[in-house]
Amino acid sequence: MTMSRKTWLKTVTASLALAASSGVMAQHPTELRVGLIPSEDAQAMMRASQQVLDQLAAKTGMKVKPFVANDYNGVIEAMRSGKIDVAYFGPFSYVLANQLADAEAFAVAVTKKTARSSYKSIVIARKDKGILSVEQLKGHTFAFVDPSSTSGHLFPKAGLMSIGFDVEHGFSRILFSGSHDASIMAVANNKVDAAAVADRIFDSAVSKGLIKREDFNVVWHSKAIPESPMAWRKNLDSATKKKVAAAMSEIKDLPWGDQGALNGFSPTNDQAYDVVRQTAKALNLDLAKMK
Repeated sequence: MTMSRKTWLKTVTASLALAASSGVMAQHPTELRVGLIPSEDAQAMMRASQQVLDQLAAKTGMKVKPFVANDYNGVIEAMRSGKIDVAYFGPFSYVLANQLADAEAFAVAVTKKTARSSYKSIVIARKDKGILSVEQLKGHTFAFVDPSSTSGHLFPKAGLMSIGFDVEHGFSRILFSGSHDASIMAVANNKVDAAAVADRIFDSAVSKGLIKREDFNVVWHSKAIPESPMAWRKNLDSATKKKVAAAMSEIKDLPWGDQGALNGFSPTNDQAYDVVRQTAKALNLDLAKMK
């Protein structure tokens, strides 16, 4: 039976409306996949971030699915391959993610404890090793966190080199522990003599009773480092970006990992991390070749 022109037009109109609505649905996902850097072990990261993720879900109306990789590069690769939409990066891992995975910083946590959006890298040593200065690190074992860690590798390496310490040959042995907590405990348990970690994570370990501050010497500290940012994929649809940014700005008075209670998330941008790029340049790091 031949379809009348009127019936044909109705069918085409309905089909176009369905296609348009399907396109809108495709552009406005109902699930938000969030990556978390492994500053602690995976389960600890999940526990520390869960309340924030729950609030993010409630305020966006989206199902929030967390993802914790085994290392920093795992989170970068997950964003590069489109497996996550938003991620909490360290400053240096963010710079890498910006270049390698098209990540874009949009918010940074501010906590009640510090009331600022920066922190420092410190080098800690066992007090019973008698290490009181950078020069006395020579010949000792040392732990960095991860090659892509800002306060656990990039800034301390550049800082030690800038005052004349031979990082490549000055230590008797170097290892990468995988997390700040692991580096702290490696020093505490006499696995290594010294390590580079974030000051706030060291303070957190003290407050949790995992270590005693008086058992350690702080032999070096960096200049201020911009706090770890929240970043999204640049190609995430604009409606979801607006929804996520609005939600993050309203999340307060909740625990946020080692940083303590949140005082909110402040807006940030890619330019805030130029100091990290400059530090990488001082180390002659080719970001394009790092994976």
